[in-house]
Amino acid sequence: MSDNDTLDVKREKFSSFFLIEHPITINIVPITSDATNIDMKTFEQSMPYAFRISAEMSEIESQALRPFRNMGEKFEELIDYLQLQARKMDLMMSYILQQQDNEEFRATTQKFGGGGLSVYSSTQVNLGECVEAKLFLEDEAAAVYTYAEAINCKKIEDRYLVDYYFTHIREQDQELLVRASLHLQTKQLRIQKNS
Repeated sequence: MSDNDTLDVKREKFSSFFLIEHPITINIVPITSDATNIDMKTFEQSMPYAFRISAEMSEIESQALRPFRNMGEKFEELIDYLQLQARKMDLMMSYILQQQDNEEFRATTQKFGGGGLSVYSSTQVNLGECVEAKLFLEDEAAAVYTYAEAINCKKIEDRYLVDYYFTHIREQDQELLVRASLHLQTKQLRIQKNS
């Protein structure tokens, strides 16, 4: 992500990722644009520790179970056991991550994806306004910490729909958001198919 991108380029990058309409809990904390004038290494070092390990735990879990999936039926009980252990860890990680949720800054997404998120606001947000965003993905037992910038603010009835473009996000967190959005889309399609 480049700080030198124009507003149009940021909007294009935001839209280049699949966005799913789905409510997830987020925290949006206003920060100065000066705070975002840092490189990725400094950004990663400033992240709360729980967010740093969240994506890594999710990735380790998926890699650890992958070899067993192709070993046939005789390993099904072992796979079930390992999945139960992984689920226990997911529940513990979810609990730890929920401690990072600050009710004062809590909001719910209208949609999200690998390039950003959209959220309703009761007040107008200026384009270029920067925020610290924490996204809590309950279904994935994970959370993402990012810096974002307002790139659109559209009045809809008595509130505003604001699009935030991720200016600082780790690659593994972006991949996690992409996977989460695709998992949710699959669930939505199954529900539509069965109704």
